[in-house]
Amino acid sequence: MASTYGHVNLISSFGFTARWRHKVVAGLPLASADFIVDLMSGMGEPWRSLAAQLPASARVVGIDISPEMARRTHRKWHFPVEMRVEDVLEWDPQPGIADVVVSSFGLKTFDREQQRRLAQTVSQLLKPGAVYSIIEISVPPYLPLRAAYMFYLKWVIPLVGRLLLGDPDCYRMLGLYTQAFENANHFAVCLREAGLEAITESYFFGCATGVRGVKPSLNSGQALATGECSGDTRREVLGFG
Repeated sequence: MASTYGHVNLISSFGFTARWRHKVVAGLPLASADFIVDLMSGMGEPWRSLAAQLPASARVVGIDISPEMARRTHRKWHFPVEMRVEDVLEWDPQPGIADVVVSSFGLKTFDREQQRRLAQTVSQLLKPGAVYSIIEISVPPYLPLRAAYMFYLKWVIPLVGRLLLGDPDCYRMLGLYTQAFENANHFAVCLREAGLEAITESYFFGCATGVRGVKPSLNSGQALATGECSGDTRREVLGFG
């Protein structure tokens, strides 16, 4: 899919995937971040959204299982980037290195046990007080929209892929993965079990869902656990500013 993925993604989503990537990084404390990890990074599509806020001193590391996706990653940014070809489920990163962990549209390929393992990796990567934000296309809860959306994912997008000289069988997996994934709610539970704060978000009536949060530091973790912080403080801790 690598040769056509970027064009098919942008055209078939009517630009929504780009807008959602902007939203998923909005409010994160990027201006003060030194080390950002992008999981299932594909060709580094979220980095355009990160670039508006990241200082030149920040370092971005992308992790993806596909050598071809990694090869096609755009690397000319005002901050240094590194692409690593890794199976994130087998990867054993150095603990507590990341100020921010992001991921966009790679989660749907993981079953429930793999999501649990991935949540442990996210927790391992983050420094205390560091934040994460993840988004994935999802099955809308409203029946008429769900029927139309799933038909579009399963049948129209493979046709767009074929017209742009891609492999329609690969693009047909998009609908199958999404149907099995449903939404980000289970992953949010996994993240909480891994010791992270997590709140879920819905985009365009549930056509995408996300989860973001923080790895509690001692003080913020105690305050969040006991409910002693205000609503505004909780939103700040969770990366909404």
